[in-house]
Amino acid sequence: MNTSTPPLRIDIVSDVMCPWCIIGYRQLAAALEAKGVAHEIHWQPFELNPEMAPEGQNLREHIAEKYGASAEESAQNRRQLTDLGASLGFEFNFADDGRMHNTFNTHQLLHWAGTLGRMHEMKQALFGAHFTEGRDLSDDEILADIAADNGFDRAEALVVLQDQRFASDVRQAEKFWVDQGVKGVPAMIFERQHLVTGAQGVENYASILDQLAALQSNGTAGE
Repeated sequence: MNTSTPPLRIDIVSDVMCPWCIIGYRQLAAALEAKGVAHEIHWQPFELNPEMAPEGQNLREHIAEKYGASAEESAQNRRQLTDLGASLGFEFNFADDGRMHNTFNTHQLLHWAGTLGRMHEMKQALFGAHFTEGRDLSDDEILADIAADNGFDRAEALVVLQDQRFASDVRQAEKFWVDQGVKGVPAMIFERQHLVTGAQGVENYASILDQLAALQSNGTAGE
């Protein structure tokens, strides 16, 4: 038996404005825990609305304009997300005045957190800040507050956002994943070669993990 098998690498391309990204991650996390799979999560940047103005747009108006969803369809989708989130231990608090924001700076904040080895922690904090607490992620001061709330240096976070030192890194990473064929999120890439898109559900993720384990076993059987 090979006891030195490295942890499963999982790249997750996502945007903190994407409710299905936190749903998909929570579903995957549940499957990973159930299967006892050693793993490493690597969050990757994607902007759902890179051309959006800094002030953002009312969420209902945005959904109607971008996807053509009626008010009832939008409400039904919110109910579905709220129920799914609750089943996975995540709280959605949708409000009539909720907004969709440009997230380029949130990705820079995440990149900075990554240089400190804490991107995963920051990612979870931003999901909660947006969907649970309804905080304005287009405001650099609020982003710095969120960083401070989670044990990061607030002043350094604010400077990082103001001087845009990681702008080029984020743009390059975004382009890389789009060039790899990622057109929507969540997109999960296992071991840098197996792409799975959308929130698949706990059972489907568990099945995918079984298939990956079988491939790995077959690949090492002759060693």
